[in-house]
Amino acid sequence: MNINTTQQQLEKINEEYHYFNKLCNVQTKKTGKLKDYVISVKDALCVKDVETKGGSAILEGYKPLFNATVIEKLLAEGATIIGKTSQDAFGFGTFSTNVGNNMQIPLNPFDKNHSTGGSSGGAAGFTQLAKKKGIKHIALGESTGGSIAAPASFCGVYGLTPTYSLVSRYGLLDYANSLDKIGPIAASVKELAMCLSIIAGHDEKDATSSKTSIPDYEKGLSKPIKGMKIAVIKECFGKGIDPAIKQNILETIETLKKQGATIEEISLPTTTEYALEAYYILAMCEASTNLAKYCGIRYGRHEKLEGNFNQYFSKVRSHGFNKEEKRRILLGTFARMSGYRDAYYIKAAKVRTLIIQEYKKAFEKYDILISPTMPMVAPTFDEIKRLTPLQHYMVDLMTVGPSLAGLPHISCPTGFKDNMPIGTMFIADHFQEEKLLQIASSIEELNHG
Repeated sequence: MNINTTQQQLEKINEEYHYFNKLCNVQTKKTGKLKDYVISVKDALCVKDVETKGGSAILEGYKPLFNATVIEKLLAEGATIIGKTSQDAFGFGTFSTNVGNNMQIPLNPFDKNHSTGGSSGGAAGFTQLAKKKGIKHIALGESTGGSIAAPASFCGVYGLTPTYSLVSRYGLLDYANSLDKIGPIAASVKELAMCLSIIAGHDEKDATSSKTSIPDYEKGLSKPIKGMKIAVIKECFGKGIDPAIKQNILETIETLKKQGATIEEISLPTTTEYALEAYYILAMCEASTNLAKYCGIRYGRHEKLEGNFNQYFSKVRSHGFNKEEKRRILLGTFARMSGYRDAYYIKAAKVRTLIIQEYKKAFEKYDILISPTMPMVAPTFDEIKRLTPLQHYMVDLMTVGPSLAGLPHISCPTGFKDNMPIGTMFIADHFQEEKLLQIASSIEELNHG
C-alpha cells in the first residue's frame, strides 16, 4: 500500500465520516511485522509532536514531547501511524456523541444515521471502512468501562480489551487509572493477536504494569475449542435485551456446541445487580481527580491571563469542557467530598471486590463466559437524543462487570439486525487472552462459512 495514496483516501474518508481528530504520517522504520500496516490511534494516546486532545477542547494545541510505550512498540515493528481517532471526550460516553466542543461525531460505516458506539468510535468505524476498501489497518483503542467492546459491536469488527496491566498505560491520558486498558480493534482475529503480541509486556515506566510472561498469541488461533467449558450469563438475557440479539447469540451458542464445547448456564447476581452503580462511582471519582490538572497553565487550552487563579481556572474549564465532562467532574467530586467518601466511594470499592470474587469463582469451573456485548444494535442519533443520562449509563450494563474486575474480554461480530451488526462478548480469567482469541478465531471461521 502506497502511504501517499492512503493519506489521500484518509482525507476523503474523514470529510465524510469524521473518524479522525488529527491525521498524521509517522514512521521511523520500514521493516518489521507491521511494515505493511497503517495504524490509527485513539486520541487519548500520546504520539510525539502530534496534537493529542483525548477528544476534548480543553487540550487543544497540546503536542506531547514523547511517545506512549505502545506507540514506541508499534513503530519498532515498522508501523505507520496515520492519525488520532475521534472519541467521546476523555472516554465519557457510549455512543461517541459526547465529543469535545466544536468536534465532529463519527458516523457508523453501515448507516451514517447511526452511532459508531463509544468511546473508541472513530477507531472501530474506520476499521470497518478500511476493511471494505482493502486497507491493511489495525486500530489502537482504549477502554475504561467498555469503550473497545461497544464500538466493535456497533461497527461489526473484533475488539479485544486485555487484562488490566497486561499493556502499559504510559502515555495514555487518564480517565480512571484503576480501570483504563489499551487494546486493539481489527477486521480479523489474527490481526488482533499479532498486535497484542507486540504491545503487551512489562514496562518500567508504568508502576501497575504486570511482569507476566507474554506468549505468542497467534500460535493458538487454530486450536480447536473441543472440550472448552463455557457458561452463559443468564441475567444478561432478560428484560431490556433486544430479542433479535438474544436469538442471534443463542444460535451462536449452538454452533459452539457442535464444535465440541460444553455449554452451561451461570448466575452472577452481584455483578448484574451492582456493577453499573459501582463502576460509575469509582470511575467518576477517579476522573474528577485526573481532570483537575487541566487548568489552562500546563497543558492545552489557554485564555487571556486576567483575574485571580480561581477566576482564570474557572474560565478555561467552563469554555474547554463539554456538558458531559462537567457532569462527571461534579458527580465524582461530590462522591469524594468529606462525609460522602464512606457512603459512596468506599462502598463501591467493597462491591468491586465482591464482583471480582464472583468472577473468580466462576472461572474455577469455566474457561469462558458469554453475554451480548450490547443490549441493542447501534441506535440512531435521534434515538440517542431521547435517552436520559441514566439511560445512557445503563447501556453499559454488559461491559462494566469485566471492566471493574480487570478481566480480558472480546467482542465478535455474529450477525445483523436490520442491516446493523450484532456483537457477542466472551470473557476469560485474568491473563487468559489466548482462550479468548481461540474462541474468537472459531467464530470468525463460522462467519466466513
